[in-house]
Amino acid sequence: MTYRTYRYGGMFRKITEKTVSWMWPEVCPFCGRVSRQGICTGCREKLKTLRIKEPRCMRCGKPVSYGEQEFCHDCMHMEHWYDRGYGLWLHKEPVSTSIYQFKYHNQRRYGVCYVEELLRCYGRSIETWAPDLMIPIPLHKKRRRKRGYNQAAVICRELGGRLGIPVDEKSLVRMLYTEPQKKLSHQERRKNLRHAFAVKTCFRPVRKVLLIDDIYTTGSTIDAAAAVLKEKGVEKVYFLTISIGQGY
Repeated sequence: MTYRTYRYGGMFRKITEKTVSWMWPEVCPFCGRVSRQGICTGCREKLKTLRIKEPRCMRCGKPVSYGEQEFCHDCMHMEHWYDRGYGLWLHKEPVSTSIYQFKYHNQRRYGVCYVEELLRCYGRSIETWAPDLMIPIPLHKKRRRKRGYNQAAVICRELGGRLGIPVDEKSLVRMLYTEPQKKLSHQERRKNLRHAFAVKTCFRPVRKVLLIDDIYTTGSTIDAAAAVLKEKGVEKVYFLTISIGQGY
């Protein structure tokens, strides 16, 4: 490649990027208004009240009522296969609508914003966990075909790329086409996900895995995935999600 070809190629890329930016300007993932800084000032103020802060559950990271309380109600009454994890915001407006758009209306670019916030809040935690591998919670192939993409994989790729952590989108698979979890009770969720995941024989166990998903409610999905990974020799399983349910 000659210098002239390289120069013209670079100019063409810049023109293309500017054209795309003009046609599809950056918008705030929470209100949809044009915003050069990503999250607009108004929404960032709203998000402050939804950010998960201490005191929080020592296992799933949900907020709890008082500092002496080690675990939330769910974690006090069930055993988890995963070791620890965090959600970024409570699953309330405007977070819930933003994730809905990200998940069902092809707003994949929202993933970049989510990852920036994850790194700002939990970059040190990820460093402490020191995962060898990152794995997105997979969709069943039928649901993936219908939706066109896996929203967890969008986040996982962006986060893994920024941190230099390998991402594995193939080894963990969803075997069963399950009912949407939001329609089920706590016990029904666990039953619904029993045998839902499997690990391919090509998987080479590592010590620590970081699972990525969009929403954590009771932890049934993360648990089911962590269980099959630990059965294959993984020692520690952590998770990060964009939103999480309310603890008490």
